[in-house]
Amino acid sequence: MVGAGVLGLPYAMSQLGWGPGIAVLVLSWIITLYTLWQMVEMHEMVPGKRFDRYHELGQHAFGEKLGLYIIVPQQLIVEIGVCVVYMVTGGKSLKKFHELVCDDCKQIKLTYFIMIFASVHFVLSHLPNFNSISGVSLAAAIMSLSYSTIAWGASVSKGVQEDVQYGYKAKSTAGTVFNFFSGLGDVAFAYAGHNVVLEIQATIPSTPEKPSKGPMWKGVIVAYIVVALCYFPVALVGYYIFGNAVDDNILMSLKKPAWLIATANIFVVIHVIGSYQIYAMPVFDMMETLLVKKLNFRPTTALRFCVRNFYVAATMFVGMTFPFFGGLLAFFGGFAFAPTTYFIPCVIWLAIYKPKKYSLSWCANWVCIFFGLCLMILSPIGGLRTIVIQAKDYKFYS
Repeated sequence: MVGAGVLGLPYAMSQLGWGPGIAVLVLSWIITLYTLWQMVEMHEMVPGKRFDRYHELGQHAFGEKLGLYIIVPQQLIVEIGVCVVYMVTGGKSLKKFHELVCDDCKQIKLTYFIMIFASVHFVLSHLPNFNSISGVSLAAAIMSLSYSTIAWGASVSKGVQEDVQYGYKAKSTAGTVFNFFSGLGDVAFAYAGHNVVLEIQATIPSTPEKPSKGPMWKGVIVAYIVVALCYFPVALVGYYIFGNAVDDNILMSLKKPAWLIATANIFVVIHVIGSYQIYAMPVFDMMETLLVKKLNFRPTTALRFCVRNFYVAATMFVGMTFPFFGGLLAFFGGFAFAPTTYFIPCVIWLAIYKPKKYSLSWCANWVCIFFGLCLMILSPIGGLRTIVIQAKDYKFYS
């Protein structure tokens, strides 16, 4: 659940300000926990059947075809978006590690570091299934906890900067508003983990006496406690120490102690290696199924090899072309993550359970839908503007 988006939270706070920033962080934590509970509950709501994929749940709620058209594009955008962002994150963290460990070495372009990061995935992408990457997942979980703790711990030891400012950085009202939208997207990206929840729950054994939602919900509670322990200290401490001068990745603002920050960057690399695979697996599944069932390709090792390598190469190329961590977070956070995380589970819940009008369940779901829609509409505008502004001064493939 703890994604690399946590590193962008202090930057999001600098764009939102103290009051709105804390409110959005807390609201997002509550809403996404609620929608995650809904998905866990709906996994086995039909006796004797399990909805092991997000689109299967959508098809049950909206019908065979409409369910696919609503869910699958959203899921694909999320999964591809995360993979692109993680390519950039992995490359940037490797570059920072290289600079800290060897400060008098020749500078190497970010493009090459993204290529180095991608080379790992050309190998890992050929692992057979989710269970085969459980070890990688465990390592990723430990890493995310570690680098989050280092991020706020090193910030505390650095102390508040002398000329720290907490006001909005943009000079114009329009700039402030667009940055605010962008900050919303950064938060949405950090809280998005719902896309693969049903696939994960599908790996838990289930019987009528002991349904999978019991252990799954316990896992979710633990995950969300960890999320709170990582997100809130990083966001609040990072912003308090650096103010609006904080980088879009908090670890880029920290330089000392060099060995600790270098370690944190390597932890980020190990984490995003695992996370990339978790988000890439469903895409591999969809692509291979489409080629075999619809286009009548033979399900051979060669097909698997070509499809997976093509996907890794494509995400690497997009990451190398647009290596803007903050802008990408905001754009994908609002455009793709807000629907699948904040309000599609609520829409499905209303469609299936039909709670009584103005009841607590009805009101709660509509509040989530309204909040999620605002995120989905506003955040990509801010994110796209950030990418355009950063691209003006950027030499492509530099």
